[in-house]
Amino acid sequence: MAILLNEQITQAWRDTYPPEAQKTLRGFSSQEVADLLGVTAGRLRQLELAGETPSVARLTRGRRQYTLSDVNVIRELLSKKGGKSAKRYYHRRRDGEKMQVIAIANFKGGCAKTTTSLHCAQYLALQGLRVLAIDLDPQASLTESFGIRAAMDVDEMQSLYGVICYDTDRPSLKSVIRKSYFSGLDFVPAHAELNYFEHETPQAIGDPTLLGGEHFIRRIASALETVSDDYDVVILDAPPQLSYMTLNAIFAATGLIIPAQPAMLDVASMSQFLSMLDEMLTVLEESGADCGHDFVKVLITRHNPNDTPQATIAAMLRGLFSNTVLASPVLETTAIANAGLDNKSIYELERGAVGRDTYLRAIDSVNAVNGEIFQLIKNSWGRS
Repeated sequence: MAILLNEQITQAWRDTYPPEAQKTLRGFSSQEVADLLGVTAGRLRQLELAGETPSVARLTRGRRQYTLSDVNVIRELLSKKGGKSAKRYYHRRRDGEKMQVIAIANFKGGCAKTTTSLHCAQYLALQGLRVLAIDLDPQASLTESFGIRAAMDVDEMQSLYGVICYDTDRPSLKSVIRKSYFSGLDFVPAHAELNYFEHETPQAIGDPTLLGGEHFIRRIASALETVSDDYDVVILDAPPQLSYMTLNAIFAATGLIIPAQPAMLDVASMSQFLSMLDEMLTVLEESGADCGHDFVKVLITRHNPNDTPQATIAAMLRGLFSNTVLASPVLETTAIANAGLDNKSIYELERGAVGRDTYLRAIDSVNAVNGEIFQLIKNSWGRS
């Protein structure tokens, strides 16, 4: 059964992404770019006519189509023009601001953890930040979202496992980072070998030579220090269990996002996750490995506000945790589901692929959530 299924999946993958094909990001209209930058479409045309911005592609009837690289060039141009509004165009880290590391983690599979990771990483890249997404899940769903099939395109020691394993001869984090089709967004793919970390760590815990940055709980944090000058934000897509890999991710994180679907089984699972996490972090703190976060937030995902049981559980979460729950939920919508069928995110979906109202409802929902996360990052940097 496994052989038959793998052959079918491989063939479907090759049909979608033949060897010569690469995943690409769609272009952006003048209005979309204006919305991203906070200027008018007329202002964009003025900059182009004045020769201050690169010439962009033209579609039928003279409509302009921008790449994300074009957007980032214009963003940098606007920031260099000075004035009181210059800083609002350029969001990258400034001197004295630490790299933000956001772990997306929970026990429960199917809570949109990987979709949350992908959308968050892409949204931040759309804001002009330098983003690194790392897939820590051996199932490699985030990796495949980048157009890379782990079983075919990722060799051994090319995932984060190679970087944090206990071998003395191992690759650097920089050597396993890949550029994506999304300007400003790099990623580290997953591989089944990530499972080895779970088998090797129990023995390493008792090794007296593994101290400081080599300690089992600090391995991801130590690896990230080697690229701290290259990125503003790192997104860690943790596996759906409280494993040694997940604990490493949470220890390395400056912020933690816990996605949860508003259903009783999911909430019960999250309760177990929080209880076990508390116990483990307490033990680590007592041993000198204190884990402090700038923020910890619960994100309600796949929410249907017209579903009474879901609305009841969502209200319960907000009543219990108050501001710890992000104000905006990710709504359950066919737009996100349809995008996933084509191995795309909502940001990659062509506007005509679904109905206008469905698209706007989905993109507004996802933008609202990611906008909150972006604000949390800016708050951590001391910005308003």
